[in-house]
Amino acid sequence: MPTIAVSISTTAVGAKASVSKKGSKKMVMKMSRKGSRKHRDIFERVAGEASRLVHYTRQQTICSRDIQSTVCLLLPGELAKHAISEGTKAVTKYTSSK
Repeated sequence: MPTIAVSISTTAVGAKASVSKKGSKKMVMKMSRKGSRKHRDIFERVAGEASRLVHYTRQQTICSRDIQSTVCLLLPGELAKHAISEGTKAVTKYTSSK
């Protein structure tokens, strides 16, 4: 199964946002160069699970809702809520700066 990478910082706020194959390749390249091993591990787990979720639903791209669902599946309770909250803030800040 090909590796698909996405930013963890996306949630329902940017529901129309998606990641193309070209964009996902760039994210994989950036993540392989930056960050600690722990961050890359979490990133790869979320990206892999989101990829499987998209494959099951027969979609072409990973949307923010897929990332939110994946974070809820992988992270325990309060940590998932906090990650989703921070993701919402990041997406809001990004979309307002465009």
